[in-house]
Amino acid sequence: MPFPLQTRLPRAFRIAGCLLLGLVPLQAAAAPAELRICASEIEAPYSYKDGSGFENRIAEVVAAQMGRKATFVWSPRAAIYLVRDALDKNECDVVMGLDTGDERVLTTRPYYRAGYVLVTRADRELEIGSWSDPRLAAMGSIAMGFASSAEAMMKKIGKYEDNANYVYSLVDFKSRRNQYLRVDPARMVNEVAQGKADAAIAFAPEVARYVKASTIPLHMQTVPADDTGAGEPIPFQFDQSMAVRKGDQALLDALNDALVKAAPQIRKVLGDEGIPFIPAAS
Repeated sequence: MPFPLQTRLPRAFRIAGCLLLGLVPLQAAAAPAELRICASEIEAPYSYKDGSGFENRIAEVVAAQMGRKATFVWSPRAAIYLVRDALDKNECDVVMGLDTGDERVLTTRPYYRAGYVLVTRADRELEIGSWSDPRLAAMGSIAMGFASSAEAMMKKIGKYEDNANYVYSLVDFKSRRNQYLRVDPARMVNEVAQGKADAAIAFAPEVARYVKASTIPLHMQTVPADDTGAGEPIPFQFDQSMAVRKGDQALLDALNDALVKAAPQIRKVLGDEGIPFIPAAS
């Protein structure tokens, strides 16, 4: 069977003919290139399948500065798997919010720095100035994430064992064996608001949105800067970068240029989120 005429004409001639007849909008030829963002569907408030995560918004801002369209390549798994399961498999090209200098990838200049915070009810009027503060020692339940700086410090000052059963209750007593468990940051904040926990210690970007939205006034302070006990100091502040595959230097350079131009917009996104501003260290 002969193919229709339009399928036998060279593609360039077909497009040119359509343009002359006004059948193809001129702007279609100038559609922006994609910037493929690796993103988790379940990592609120960083990233969520409806695009409401603050890292989703930052990705869109940076892509626009590059003259590109942010296209999210969604994963149903937690964000910790994005490098291995998506970026390394060329399913996407950029991962948001990795620690600057992550050795698995090439990281951009940091676009923000954030630290851990202590969340308490405002009516308690607590301002903890030291990890050795007796008011901290007297606290009962303290919400925190697993494998976090908060967990490490609680172990260091002898408060973890007293809290272990409570913290596991926040994940319905699931085992950490051979699986990643994330304590829901919204639940941590709600535990404090409802008086079920005396405090929550968490990374500010995880909880700031929920502290800000709470109908019960809460107080969020930067954790004490002093360290307690022997051993290596526990880090509580981290520079955050975008990341690309090793060898993708051209994209890394383009992202770095865009981050400089997008800095005011990124600062606004972080401010809207309620994340305390800390100047980047690197």
